[in-house]
Amino acid sequence: MPLIADIHFTPNAAELAARLVEKVRINPGNYADKKKFELLEYSDAQYAAELERIREKFIPLIKICKEHGTAMRIGTNHGSLSDRILSRYGDTPLGMVESALEFLRICEEFKYYDIVLSMKASNTQVMVQAYRLLVQKLEQEGLQPYPLHLGVTEAGDGEDGRIKSAVGIGTLLEDGLGDTVRVSLTEEPEAEAPVAAALIRRYASRADHKPIRDVAHVPIDPFSYHRRASRQVENVGGGQVPRILADLSRLQEVGVKDLKAIGHFYLPELDKWKMNDLGADYVYSGDRPIAFMLPNGLREILNFGAWQKQADKKTCYPLFSAAQYLNHRGLGHPELNVVRLNAAENYAELLPLLRDDATAVLLLETPTSMQWPSCAVFFPAHE
Repeated sequence: MPLIADIHFTPNAAELAARLVEKVRINPGNYADKKKFELLEYSDAQYAAELERIREKFIPLIKICKEHGTAMRIGTNHGSLSDRILSRYGDTPLGMVESALEFLRICEEFKYYDIVLSMKASNTQVMVQAYRLLVQKLEQEGLQPYPLHLGVTEAGDGEDGRIKSAVGIGTLLEDGLGDTVRVSLTEEPEAEAPVAAALIRRYASRADHKPIRDVAHVPIDPFSYHRRASRQVENVGGGQVPRILADLSRLQEVGVKDLKAIGHFYLPELDKWKMNDLGADYVYSGDRPIAFMLPNGLREILNFGAWQKQADKKTCYPLFSAAQYLNHRGLGHPELNVVRLNAAENYAELLPLLRDDATAVLLLETPTSMQWPSCAVFFPAHE
C-alpha cells in the first residue's frame, strides 16, 4: 500500500521522506516560512528576495522527488498561510492559490510534474472559491492541469461534519472538479471513508447521462458570489431565506405523527405544536388534502385539480403542470401559485407569462442524474 508523508515546518524531513515513501505532502505556508503572526510590509524587492529564499530550500526536494520517482502534493491550508502571503494577499482565496503557485512554478521550471494540488479550509465558501480560482489561474498561466485533492479541514462530527463536507466537496464535484477526496471528521478515522464513498458514489453512473442542452451565454460568474435575483412571492424568493417543501404525496392519508418527520411535533398535553430547526415551510399532499388543521407556519400545496375542489382555497395553494397553467392560470390562488416544470424541456411560450405573473413560483425538476447542471442552465437557455 502506498504511503504519504505529511510534512510541516521541516524541509529536511521532507527530503528524507521523499527517499522512502511514494508521496510527500508539503504545506507551502510553513515549508520555508516560520509563522510569527506579524503584519509585515514587503517591498517588491524584499518579496522577490523571499521567493529566492524559498527556491533555495525547495529545489533540493524537487531533485530528490525526480530521482526517486516520488509524487508530491502541494497542499495549501487556509489556517496556515505565511505572514508574507498574508501581507500581500490577505486572508483570501487568492492568497491560498498564490501560496501554492509559488511552489508550483518552481516545480515546472525543473520539469517536475508528478504533483497533486489541494486548497483546504474549514470555511466551505473559502474552500470552494480557492479551488475554482486555482483552476482558472492554472489555465491563465499556461500551467499543467494538475489533479485536485478535495477536502474540508476539521469539518466536525455527526451530521454537522457530514453536511459541511458535502457542501464543500459536493459543490466542487458538481463543478466537475476533483480527482481524490478526503473527509476530515472529529470522529474515529474509520468513520471518514464511508462518507467520502457516499459523496462520490452518485457520480459512478454519470458517464452515460443524457446530454444537457447547450447554452450560448452563461450569465453566472463563478468568482462572484451572490444570490440569484428574484421577486418575492409570499415568503418565497426575494430577500427571504430558502424555503423547505416536504413531499408527503406518497401517503394515502397524512396523520399528525407524519409531520414529525418534517420537523413539526404535536404536544397533546398542551394541545400545541412545536417546530424544530428542520421544520418544513410547505407540505405537498398531491391529490389528497390533509384532513386536520396544520400547525401555524406550515402551508399545504395540492395538485390544481384537488385544490379546485377545496371549499376553503385560501388556506392552501395549487400546483400547476405547464399545460394546466397555460389553460387555467386565471383560476389560481390570488397570492401564490406553484408551477411544476421539467428543467430539460423548452417553455418558450410559457416563460413570458410566468415573468408577468407576480404570484408564480417555479418548482423545477429533472429526470436526469445531472440535477444541478440541468437546473443551472434552465434560465440562461430561456433568455
